[in-house]
Formats: sequence, C-alpha cells, structure tokens
Amino acid sequence: MFKLRLLTDPRWANIAEGNLEEILTDHAWCEQKATTNAITLITMLPEYPAIVTELLKIAQEELDHFQQVHEIIKKRGYTFGRERKDDYVGQLMKFIVRGSREDYIIDRMLFAAMIEARSCERFRVLTENIKDEELKTFYRDLMISEANHYTIFITFARELGNTEKVNQRWEEWLDYEAEIIKSYGKKETIHG
Repeated sequence: MFKLRLLTDPRWANIAEGNLEEILTDHAWCEQKATTNAITLITMLPEYPAIVTELLKIAQEELDHFQQVHEIIKKRGYTFGRERKDDYVGQLMKFIVRGSREDYIIDRMLFAAMIEARSCERFRVLTENIKDEELKTFYRDLMISEANHYTIFITFARELGNTEKVNQRWEEWLDYEAEIIKSYGKKETIHG
C-alpha cells in the first residue's frame, strides 16, 4: 500500500480497541492537525488557484472528519481529551528539507502524503481487525478519503517540481519513514 516499506502489525488494532476513548481523542486531534496543514499549504501557494481550490476541499474534509470523530466521542459518553503530541509526525517534520522555497514546498507535500498514506494504512488495519462494527464502517470510509488525499499531495508535488526528482525524493521519504515507524505501533494512538 503506497509502497510503505513496513506495514503495521495487525495486533496494533487490539491495542487501539483496548482504549477506544484514547484512540478516538488522538484521532480527532490528528484530523485537526491535517486541517491546519492544508490551510498552511494554502498560505504558501496563493499563486496556484487550482491547488488552493483542492487544498480548501481537503481542509474542509479534514475538519468534517474532526467533527465526525468528536461526535462519536460525545455519543459514546467519552471525554474529549486535550491535544496529544504526535511524535511520529514530529520525526517526519525533521526530514523536510529547508533549502529553496520550491524544495521546501515539495517536501511539505510529500510530508503530507506520507502522513495520509500511513493514516490510510492504519485505518485499513482497524477496519480489518476490530470488532466494533460502527468503527469498522467509519474507518473504512476514512481509509478511502485518506487514500485520495495521499494521491492529491503526491500529484501536487509532481506538478510543482521535476517528476523524476520528486519520485526519487518520495523513495527517500519511504526509507526514512520505514526506519522511524519501527518503534511505533505499540500505543493506542493513530500513529503511535
């Protein structure tokens, strides 16, 4: 899936299902951060109206996902906890190049694509392995959305730069992510 080098052990779903209140709160905050990321990219690319239009759609969709998760939390009588630090995302941010504006923006697109790819893969694991029927359906729908977002971000990166160079950089992202994801998959968080 998305050429991810290391897939999530399906047993992670058991960890997640063991504390649904925590996984849902963490997931809600991930959606909020995805919304913010899309808006940040918009501020970096005002001269590309077609890209801005698509990023607006992504931001709105991510905000809708945030609301959906929040509604599930409320419906189940859970407490919507404070924002969680996402160490996985923090480690990915360290890999973003800080060179030219073009290279930086392309890497921000690849960074977003990587998060969407891993989130999609985690949602697939949840869909295939948890017993909660409502959440199985919910995560299957989100899995499709995340896959679409991944495709959009990769496409934008290729439109903004040299396709061959972007493809090579994506391979580097895949290698880097494979190294850091080795220490994850042990906590009831979307990326943890």
